[in-house]
Amino acid sequence: MISTKQKIFIARSAAGLVRVTRRTLGAGSVADVRRDGLNWRLDLGEGIDFAIYLLGAFERGTQKQYGQILKAGDVALDIGANIGAHTLPIARCVGPSGHVHAFEPTVFAFAKLEANIARNPELGERITAGQTLLSDSSEDVPPTAIASSWPLDGGRGGHPLHGGHEKPTEGAEAKTLDSYVAEAGLERIDFIKLDVDGNECQVLRGGQETLRRFRPPIILELAPYVFSDGENSFDAFIELLRGANYKLRRSPGGAVLALDARALAGAIPEGASLNAWAMPA
Repeated sequence: MISTKQKIFIARSAAGLVRVTRRTLGAGSVADVRRDGLNWRLDLGEGIDFAIYLLGAFERGTQKQYGQILKAGDVALDIGANIGAHTLPIARCVGPSGHVHAFEPTVFAFAKLEANIARNPELGERITAGQTLLSDSSEDVPPTAIASSWPLDGGRGGHPLHGGHEKPTEGAEAKTLDSYVAEAGLERIDFIKLDVDGNECQVLRGGQETLRRFRPPIILELAPYVFSDGENSFDAFIELLRGANYKLRRSPGGAVLALDARALAGAIPEGASLNAWAMPA
């Protein structure tokens, strides 16, 4: 298990070679490409973008896992959608009769999300994207900036461990998951992808009725080092899962992980993360 910072270092080395080659050919650092049947506009100086450019997909193993459980007609939520690296593959999985609701609060990533959706109009018809911060109160004022950029050239101002750079949230609105579900009139939720870099507690507290009513499986990132202290700590996050009567698994049908915050934090190296599934008990 390698850290996010190590992943960025490896990608930076590969990206340097690609960009030099493209420059020699007269091409810039932004590429319009087709990968794995999807159309993308990618900034090759960004970590997520470059992974798609080089490998054809971002977190392919994760995509394979949710591809095994999603069905035509399913309704899915992509919370922390960023550029749509999972939004578009999920939309393909749920088919024309399904729908994906994608949430991304930063101006930077939301613009890229919209651009990538626009490049896939058939999938775009089954995606609703909003510049929305899901929190534990609809009265919250979103933070002025949130990490949504992982530049491969590093630079000042990045998170000391995961290297993320904060981007403005101007224009974003805060909602609870429960209020969004009510306003959108959703009658089913079959799957949630949750990756919000330490803000998971707020999302879960604002979505307790949704979890109780629909019992969706949730794929999430376990990264103890990004959580704050107190009510939004990693311990609090694990307790919220326990209170909602969820179990943690390595994969949808895989080994159960103990809902023990200290044990989980001890098993995940500092600066690293583990994708896991929260499954209804």
